[in-house]
Amino acid sequence: MPDDQITLPAQAPHMFRGLRLDAYSLDLPDEEGQVGDRASHRAFDHILAEWRQKLARNRDPLGPEPEETPEREALDEALLTGAPDAAGLVQAAIEDYAGTLVDVVRRFLMLPEWQGTQRLLVGGGLRSARFGEVAITRAAALIRAEGIGLRVAPIRHDPDEAGLIGAARLVPMAVLQQHDAVLTADLGGTSFRAGVVLPRLGVSPEMASAGVWRSQSWRHADEKVDRVAAIGRLAGMLNDLAGEAAATGLDLAPVVALGLPGVIDSEGRIERGAENLPGNWQAPDFRLAHALAKLMPLPGGGHPAVLLHNDAVCQGLSEAPFLRDVARWGVLTIGTGLGNARFTNLPLRE
Repeated sequence: MPDDQITLPAQAPHMFRGLRLDAYSLDLPDEEGQVGDRASHRAFDHILAEWRQKLARNRDPLGPEPEETPEREALDEALLTGAPDAAGLVQAAIEDYAGTLVDVVRRFLMLPEWQGTQRLLVGGGLRSARFGEVAITRAAALIRAEGIGLRVAPIRHDPDEAGLIGAARLVPMAVLQQHDAVLTADLGGTSFRAGVVLPRLGVSPEMASAGVWRSQSWRHADEKVDRVAAIGRLAGMLNDLAGEAAATGLDLAPVVALGLPGVIDSEGRIERGAENLPGNWQAPDFRLAHALAKLMPLPGGGHPAVLLHNDAVCQGLSEAPFLRDVARWGVLTIGTGLGNARFTNLPLRE
């Protein structure tokens, strides 16, 4: 069946093959703001800074400038091979952060949409650092010790690839079955990543063997760019990757799938939650799918369809093939903010 006869889903769907999205990007407001912000990457940085300030009157083992946040690599080195006082400082921040993360998880489990959650996967930028992995597994141990009945683990895929792989599941299987690969992108609050995903449906029809063939990234937080320039840069990365795929004989699906922060309606408007992207992405008349597609000409003419969903949802979709043993599961993504999504497994049907 030709691609132009396949009906593509509405933007940000809630139903997938064998899976229902119950909720995503839920707010947890309290008197101090959003509860989820207490478990963001910035929250860890704040906890670490507080510990450094406490020790600054003697000697800060991480350096003379406690107001400056160390690079992730420096924190990992301190934790793994550094002097005992430096490792102890990082471990103290990890312990405090893990306790905060547990408190946030408890709050999510109290929400009606999260009732009965059996498994929780944690992804996002913090997951990419060793100290982040330790913090997540420490929170998992605290939850087990409390007998909450929830298993917590890091998302299995590389943090730079989970969102790309999960976004591929936005594309209908009928389209993926006709092509070798699909272009996807993961738009974060500090960087954009684009990739060519191989679904490998012949190995696993549920995409358990899907992987990223090539990828490019751009850290927009280091540059002063507006929305138009940012979309142009994203289109450039995707077009470059499409050229690489074509040069090696890969047949790309005429669909691009994106994950990005925020709540997206069925017509592709970004309603809220995209404040950390460069420029105003929440303007009522802005349609990211249209703006990106017109910058991506297809070799045979025309432009690809562009499908959008929340980035935490996409990271969760990357885990879907491995969670058929539970009924209800959720995802938290720790980055510039705290993303969240909750799913329920449904019977698989052809």
